[in-house]
Amino acid sequence: MNFPQLKIGHMAPKFPILQGGMGVGISLSGLASAVANAGGIGIISGTGITIEELKLHIRKAKAAIKNEGYIGVNVLFAMNDFAEKMKVALEEKVDFIISGAGISRDMYSWGKEAGIPVISIVSTARLAKMSERLGASAVVVEGHEAGGHLGTERPLFAILPEVVEAVKIPVIAAGGIMTGKDIARAVQMGASGVQMGTRFVASNECDAPLTFKEKYVQAKKEDIIMVKTTVGLEGRAIKNRFSELISGDKKVKIKKCIDCLKNCSYRFCTMDSLVTSMNGDCENGLVFAGARVAEIEDILPVQTIFDNLKMEYESCN
Repeated sequence: MNFPQLKIGHMAPKFPILQGGMGVGISLSGLASAVANAGGIGIISGTGITIEELKLHIRKAKAAIKNEGYIGVNVLFAMNDFAEKMKVALEEKVDFIISGAGISRDMYSWGKEAGIPVISIVSTARLAKMSERLGASAVVVEGHEAGGHLGTERPLFAILPEVVEAVKIPVIAAGGIMTGKDIARAVQMGASGVQMGTRFVASNECDAPLTFKEKYVQAKKEDIIMVKTTVGLEGRAIKNRFSELISGDKKVKIKKCIDCLKNCSYRFCTMDSLVTSMNGDCENGLVFAGARVAEIEDILPVQTIFDNLKMEYESCN
């Protein structure tokens, strides 16, 4: 059983696998370029880094790609610097832009002007249709099993067929994709490819600190919890000291608000808690992860992860 050929605009990767855009500082140039070199599509998360850092990571990733590989940037509509970050990514001529946490009509026209595909992250067939109508080149349909902020309570494989039926553009399945068997199931249900985040965090090349990766490897099923963040959505994370502090409606004093979100409850600082984890303190910051993180047993090179996925996929007849 061979992988289908995913085609989005000018992109035709060896494997129909996008690496999830994970902030803050989890997927930067190191992980994105490693995924691109392995034959997938790499994504740099623009969340929680400065404009200059974003430029630097785009250029670093491009310089690190050995053959023809593809690099995109994830920009979140919910962030105040959304337009600025998107325009910088377009100026740096990334291969595509991917955006979630809301839909902006402008982003499709900006992408069209620059000749760069724009991909939307959606959780319903209605939003997928709207994205297609506005000019999205593909949609990522994300189910409840994903890590981080969640836009739905429905599982991926319940939503996927509805989205596949609703649009003509490529549909990428995301949320709880961990093995080649999962990829085969998504493809059989009409997906053109998959997006994987959690499995790539536990890789040698991931930009996260070792303490963050070890948190993934050590996580047990009972450690996976839902937290209510300041954007008003639930997020899936690994239990730690910080998750206890914010459980229920508890508040944590904000040291200095940088006014990063368009809408915020100010119950604690989501950005600050993610930066704390990125800096290596994974007890006192948020550690987002997917529903199946407990299945990860080791930190592997990105190439080995791809080799395993290929072997698992090919064994599905």
